[in-house]
Amino acid sequence: MIGHLTLDEQLVALKSVLSRNEVLLEVLHRTAGLGLRGWYLTAGCLFQTVWNVATDRHPTSGIKDYDVFYFDDHDLSWEAEDRVIKTSAEAFAGLPADVEVRNEARVHLWYEQKFGAACTPYTSSEAAIDSFAATTCCLGVRLEPDGQWRVYAPHGLADVFNLVVRPNPVLAPRQVYETKTARWRRQWPELTVLGWPSESAILTRASP
Repeated sequence: MIGHLTLDEQLVALKSVLSRNEVLLEVLHRTAGLGLRGWYLTAGCLFQTVWNVATDRHPTSGIKDYDVFYFDDHDLSWEAEDRVIKTSAEAFAGLPADVEVRNEARVHLWYEQKFGAACTPYTSSEAAIDSFAATTCCLGVRLEPDGQWRVYAPHGLADVFNLVVRPNPVLAPRQVYETKTARWRRQWPELTVLGWPSESAILTRASP
């Protein structure tokens, strides 16, 4: 029933639910100490923690990794990102999980080769989160210097709490969405997965 609460109440519930994942909390606190520009802990580790709690699974069940986005367009070289990745690996040493740290300012340099679709350069970590294959994935959390949680959820939180997966056809191709949702359904059969929209529906949505 959390999905039917007010947004303020949902935000309180989100923090409460995510706090049941001790690995997630540790990643948040350790990332806050790295001084990364515009960072967020994002994607699967967040909404899958909610799914686990909602379906009475262990909070960490089925979570492959913990994704940290940051945005630094001052140096787009691989060497600069690699230095951050190596420093982060030291910070996350000892955690029972893989933490993947990526500079979203560089995504357009490799996205098409990996996924077969051109990616316009992002202008922020928020813009990168906006482009996930499902709206349910479009969620980011970080700790501010004063310890407060900053939550970025451009599509709200109702679908996350209601276990609804909705396509977001702005960048990732249909195959990416369907591959991900097939895997999620095997792990969380309680999900309601909505189908990829028709080409005409996508074009209508994209029209001004």
